[in-house]
Amino acid sequence: MARAHWGGHPWLVLLCAYAWGHPKSLDQRDDVRNCSISPPYLPVTAVNTTARLTALRQQMYTQNLSAYIVPDTDAHMSEYIGEYDQRRVWITGFTGSAGVAVVTMAKASLWTDSRYWTQAERQMDCNWELHKEVGTTPVVTWLLAEIPVGARVGVDPFLFSIDSWESYDVALQDYDRELVSITVNLVDLVWGSERPPVPNEPIYALQEAFTGSTWQEKVAGIRSQMQKHPEAPTAVLLSALDETAWLFNLRGSDIPYNPFFYSYTLLTDSSIRLFANKSRFSSETLQYLNSGCTGPLCVQVEDYSQVRDSVQAYTSGDVKVWIGTSYTSYGLYEVIPKEKLLADAYSPVMVTKAVKNSKEQTLLRASHVRDAVAVIRYLVWLEKNVPQGTVDEFSGAEQLEKFRGEEDFFSGSSFETISASGLNAALAHYSPTKELHRKLSSDEMYLLDSGGQYWDGTTDITRTVHWGTPSAFQKEAYTRVLIGNIDLSRLVFPAATSGRMVEAFARKALWDVGLNYGHGTGHGIGNFLCVHEWPVGFQSNNIAMAKGMFTSIEPGYYLDGEFGIRLEDVALVVEAKTKYPGTYLTFEVVSLVPYDRNLIDVSLLSPEQLQYLNRYYQIIREKVGPELQRRQLQEEFSWLQRHTEPLTARAAPTASLAPLVTVSALAILGWSV
Repeated sequence: MARAHWGGHPWLVLLCAYAWGHPKSLDQRDDVRNCSISPPYLPVTAVNTTARLTALRQQMYTQNLSAYIVPDTDAHMSEYIGEYDQRRVWITGFTGSAGVAVVTMAKASLWTDSRYWTQAERQMDCNWELHKEVGTTPVVTWLLAEIPVGARVGVDPFLFSIDSWESYDVALQDYDRELVSITVNLVDLVWGSERPPVPNEPIYALQEAFTGSTWQEKVAGIRSQMQKHPEAPTAVLLSALDETAWLFNLRGSDIPYNPFFYSYTLLTDSSIRLFANKSRFSSETLQYLNSGCTGPLCVQVEDYSQVRDSVQAYTSGDVKVWIGTSYTSYGLYEVIPKEKLLADAYSPVMVTKAVKNSKEQTLLRASHVRDAVAVIRYLVWLEKNVPQGTVDEFSGAEQLEKFRGEEDFFSGSSFETISASGLNAALAHYSPTKELHRKLSSDEMYLLDSGGQYWDGTTDITRTVHWGTPSAFQKEAYTRVLIGNIDLSRLVFPAATSGRMVEAFARKALWDVGLNYGHGTGHGIGNFLCVHEWPVGFQSNNIAMAKGMFTSIEPGYYLDGEFGIRLEDVALVVEAKTKYPGTYLTFEVVSLVPYDRNLIDVSLLSPEQLQYLNRYYQIIREKVGPELQRRQLQEEFSWLQRHTEPLTARAAPTASLAPLVTVSALAILGWSV
């Protein structure tokens, strides 16, 4: 799952409450600040923002603005935000990863969701009002009450997606207020020398052994799509950082957990322009890009800050620019004449890289074998050390990263490890800190959601374990989550089926008894790229499943204040063998760590589910066992053999959801049933 696919520590200040008792319900908590007395009472964690706001308002005055909006993203709509781009954090003092700040000449307000309310109250001073809701509508409603008719609301257009800009713009225009594009970020002007420096680590090329195609082959493929497109685009503009990284087989370290560098690409039918900091390219990397020549397969490296002017200049000619609206900022969109624009939800690069070729598939499989070794070593280490009372959530996560760090081609974690014991595991996106964590206990469930970045692939796996005697309900809930994982993993479905149409298979066993989970069921994953790689997955805005895609499959169940369960595997979409002719797909699971036998109630499994599970265990033995033996990890090999012994108990088959889902799917597609 990683964090919030569906930075700060989302539950940072709830940890103590959850560690030693139940907190108040979120909507009943009192604000820990007392701003009505003089001097006001503030927690020691609150940040004094008076001088920052005064300076920002001075900048607003020079621009004739009544309000200024500070969102929580960067110019590339990235999931993880580098320190250089944490403007909302700096101006508010609030470090949570989700929240929108608005400053007027008289007030300052923050909007965030329930995960962060207590954290925001402890980190913001009395200059700030906290609004416990999210979305455009509550922000606009507040603005209409605070600023006069005719007022101007400023934003940095590079920090707004096209959809976000339009939603604010329309709502404000309806009430005679104006949204204004200010291309020089006002927070940056105020932040000044205190702002973290621009990242300057080298940008490097991946070795050919870790790439599925050369960058020249990838460029040729995208140009071929341009030529075949009925609207004949002359250029593709790439804004998402993983698009440029993938296209050129280049990597960097500008973004936490993601091997990316700040960049844009304008790929035309006759030129290639890469916008980045040229000083970060070695002479070898520039030579690799054929930089300095002028042919159609030569990359011209231009200054990152010039992208808007360059795009605007390019569109003065007889051209048409193809963009993906999901990751293109309004700052670029607004300079492209609409008659010269071809807009899809995702760019051709985003869609193309979602389907891995045979070499990329082989690379990703290999990374998961090594990752399984690290996770198995950790599980063995836990079994020995947890009963001694020497392991906590944070030290455990550190130990796992140590094991991963000993694997070939490791390049860091793919997200902040979710290491959650007991009732903390009920918080789906919880992560411990050095200061706030719980001890691991043999008497509690332990949920581990973690992943690694390797030169050949990105991994993401979740296992839930119990070393003592789980309750009957815990075993039932765990087994039903496992059944959901199995039923979706073994599903056969028509080619081009969207993930949202089959997602219910992961929930059926839970729904049968009135249980459910509140997060998504899966997301795409890349080759040393994003741990959450769009546009693959099971949500309504994901594209249809196709052979060669990788997705996670991760049902769960969470009992507030008690425990949490999630079982996550990464799976490859492959062709299915069917009795009758037709193009059908299924999944091949590439995560290779056994589930906890101590939590499986075999009586709930159907013969087909049991057969699938035993076959999966045999695959784990065949793929991971030899690697453990090769490295003389005999204790881990013995553990693997024990935990993958065939399960033999059988149960009567349970009713199948297949007829219901099939009929519903056919109806949605407009097919007769």
